[in-house]
Parts: sequence; C-alpha cells; structure tokens
Amino acid sequence: MLALGAGIFIYALHDVNVAALVHDFNLINWWWMAVALLCICLYLGLEGVVVKIFMKDRYRDFTWRDAFRIPLIEQLFNGITPFSTGGQPAQLLAMLQSGVDGGIASSVLLMKFVVFQAMIVINFLISLLIGFHYISEKLHALSLLVLFGFLIHLTVIVALLLIMYWYHFTKRLTNWAIKPLAWFMKAPRYEKMRITLNEKIDSFYQESLKMKTEYRKMARVCVVTILQLFFYYVIPYFILLALGVHHINFVMVVSLHVLIFMIISLFPIPGGAGGAEYSFSILFAAYVHSNTKLVLAMLLWRLLTYYFGMFAGVGALAVPPQKVKNKTIE
Repeated sequence: MLALGAGIFIYALHDVNVAALVHDFNLINWWWMAVALLCICLYLGLEGVVVKIFMKDRYRDFTWRDAFRIPLIEQLFNGITPFSTGGQPAQLLAMLQSGVDGGIASSVLLMKFVVFQAMIVINFLISLLIGFHYISEKLHALSLLVLFGFLIHLTVIVALLLIMYWYHFTKRLTNWAIKPLAWFMKAPRYEKMRITLNEKIDSFYQESLKMKTEYRKMARVCVVTILQLFFYYVIPYFILLALGVHHINFVMVVSLHVLIFMIISLFPIPGGAGGAEYSFSILFAAYVHSNTKLVLAMLLWRLLTYYFGMFAGVGALAVPPQKVKNKTIE
C-alpha cells in the first residue's frame, strides 16, 4: 500500500511545478495543521472511548491502553484489506489477546459496528441535502457513486434492523434469498454456508435483545460516535486554512468530506487508493484555484486520514496487551 500510494503521489505531482510546490509548502500555517492532526487523534481516541464504554460493565480491569489499542489496529487492517474487511477480525484478535472472552468481544464489536454504521447514514443524509447538488453539477458519474455507496451502508442498517425487530421473517427471507447459490456450489459447502449465516443471524438477534435494554449506554455511544465522525469530517477544512485558503464554507467542506467517505467505501482497492485522491481533487477544486495547492492539500489530507492511522496501528501492534481477569461483571 505504501508503494501504491507513492505511485499515486508521483502521478499527482507529474504536472506540478516543483518550485511552486516547495514555495507553498514553506508557507503552510503549521498551527492549523496541528489542529488537523489533533482532529485525527480525537477521531481515533474517541473510538477507544466507545470500546471502553462497552467493556466497562463486562471487564472491570480492561485498561484504557487496550481500549485505545483496538481502533488503531483496526485502522491498520482496514487500510491494507479490500473494502476494509480486515478491521473487524483484527479487532477481535486484539481483544482475545487481552484475555477477553470471544463471545463478549464479538458482542462489543458488533454493537460498535451497528452504531457506527447508523451514524454514518445519518451524517450522510444531512450532507446529501447540503452538498449533493454541488457534486451532481460537477461530475454526474461521481454523484452516482455517492448514491451507490449510501445504498450499501443503508442496506446494512436495514438488514440489521430487520433482524432486531422481524427476526423470524428475516431469517426465512435470508434462507430463501441464498437458495440460488446452491446451483453454483457443492451441497456440503452450501449447507455449511447456510448454517454459518443462520448462526450469525441468531447471534446478532441475541445481542440486539441486550442492546434494547442498554438504551442509556447506547445513547452515550451514539453521542461519542457522532463527535468522533465530526472530528474526522472537519480535517479538510483545517488543511485548507493551513494552506491559506480562506473564505471557505465550513458546512459545505464538511459535507463534501462526508460524501467522499461514501465514495471511498466503494473502491475494492485497500484504502480506496486512487478513488480517494481523485474524489478529493475533483470536489475541492472549486475552493483551491491553485493546482499546486490542491495537490498539496490532497497529499496532506491523505497522509492524515489514511497513512497516519496505518502507522499508528503498526505502533499499536508493538504494544503488548494487558491481560484482563477471567471474572466478568454481570
């Protein structure tokens, strides 16, 4: 991923005046960059707070160090796997290393995932009202990608809600929907997949019953997650200020970053490499009239929102977990 990123950066710089780039780099307001760096740290840190909230009544001695270690490891494995599929298994393994029971770890990660997805959808709906007309005017194809990304996240949430509130109907519907796969799979493999899928539906339903009784905790997690996403979404605004780009609409910049987040999730290449840089350059071109500053802004944004988390995750892997006691709090 570092090699691919380097290739993308080199390509982005191929038609940029190096002297102008160095000049703009020397004029960066590092105070505003420090604020942008603080935002990404808060984004990662608040996810650790979410982990701690969920673990507080399960393991009394689950440390803050391990709580902050989990999201950093997630960032690393999300960043190096297609569609960010490696983040969940990596978090589960990290919690198992801390001595957390596998069932409890899966439960916590599942609830965290549900809240995160729900807050993404809510933020997107707000941003859609504010910034979608801008995207549709700039690039029609990009607007289609945004809508497709939203539909994927919405489908996930709808499926989870169906399991929570219409469990038996959803289970029957799922088993009916996967029947055509039996035409292309061997019988033992199909049966194994069907049983695994039903077990996962059963597991989520049992956890959803617990979620319904922990509404105060879920409300706290929702508030923390909204704050977490807010600090991530405002990063481009402070990067643009650092480059001397003023008179920019704060709400519009944040909304556009929300939409970029949706686009990135569609690209199968780890980290949305290529698609992320292209989307940023297209959408923020209206705010940054200098091509050199636009490329520099994109590079700084990518370093903070992608590579910073990956390197932090590498560091987190080097930190030995602190084992919790076997006794859980009921």
